[in-house]
Amino acid sequence: MAEALREAAGKGQTIALAGNSSKRRMAGPVEDASCNLTTMSLRRVVVYEPRDLTISVDAGIGWQEFVHLLAENRQMVPLDPPFADSATVGGVIAANVSGPRRRLYGTARDLVIGMQFATLEGKVVQTGGMVVKNVAGLDIGKLMIGSFGTLAAITTVNFKVQPRPEVQRSFLLPFSSPSAAFAARDSILKSQVQPSAIDLLNPQAARGIGLTQWTLALAAGGGAAAVDRYEREFAQHADARAFEGDDERALWRHVEQYTPEFLAAHDDGTVVRVSCTLKELEPVMASFPGAAIARAGSGVCYGYFDDLGRAAEWLAEAVRREWKAVIEYASDQCRRTLDLWPSPGGNFELMKRVKQLFDPSNLLNRGRLYRRI
Repeated sequence: MAEALREAAGKGQTIALAGNSSKRRMAGPVEDASCNLTTMSLRRVVVYEPRDLTISVDAGIGWQEFVHLLAENRQMVPLDPPFADSATVGGVIAANVSGPRRRLYGTARDLVIGMQFATLEGKVVQTGGMVVKNVAGLDIGKLMIGSFGTLAAITTVNFKVQPRPEVQRSFLLPFSSPSAAFAARDSILKSQVQPSAIDLLNPQAARGIGLTQWTLALAAGGGAAAVDRYEREFAQHADARAFEGDDERALWRHVEQYTPEFLAAHDDGTVVRVSCTLKELEPVMASFPGAAIARAGSGVCYGYFDDLGRAAEWLAEAVRREWKAVIEYASDQCRRTLDLWPSPGGNFELMKRVKQLFDPSNLLNRGRLYRRI
């Protein structure tokens, strides 16, 4: 990979870099390039130490293959990304995607402890390591997380892994109004029981699980006694339902894969993402005319539009209200015409300088970072 990048850059060729292209409709459009490179042939398990709770794998390994490998030792890397069936490990990290359990376990920056990446100069850079606590200085690998391949090619990723809970159980709590749902969310956040996931589905999104109300989806794990306590706490809410086994897996698959299934059903579908405070979540969720899902304990929500015009109108209003919003997924036509990232924030100039350091001729995945870089 390093040699291929060096050779293309030496000829001044533009380069399109990808894994399995499962998130092709995410962020900026994939521009035509002189050279196309994929990590799909990088598929080794480099090192796996179950007792040390660490693993190092090549970037081209499929995410589901990775999940199944860890499951053999009752371990996990709980990122719960969308497109899990077709995504690669490198693609998940380069796009910095995560799912419901980010509330307890964090995102890729919390679970990645090291990596290798190949640069346009033909170098292979090792950053971080294979220990959970690494204080050896600045970890420049963190720059690669969420960079969409605009800086270098991630070739190997090292993770700290988590043991799977002894018992897992999930709960659905339906409410007649968003205010009632958020009041329950606030009560849970202040309580002694802390679920690994607290997601909120509005009525349109909840239809896929057979409900028509605002619905909190909660996941809990631990010893049997601890999980039983969760159930006693949540049973105080009217119409609360508990799930285990196949039913629980089906519930979270619906939540985690809502975006891929929505995009598969809508060729012109648009998904927006808003990052906000927990207090701001209620007005943000109320603003969506269609389906919406929130990581209600983390401050991230996703709105779904089957009409491009309505998505553009919503984004303009979000900018007016100073919400941190991006168009996360859309058709190629939309992503070439709309401002996908209207308010990049004060760190954007620093991001551009980093791009200049790694790729001064702007050859690698041009425009892939929401058409800003």
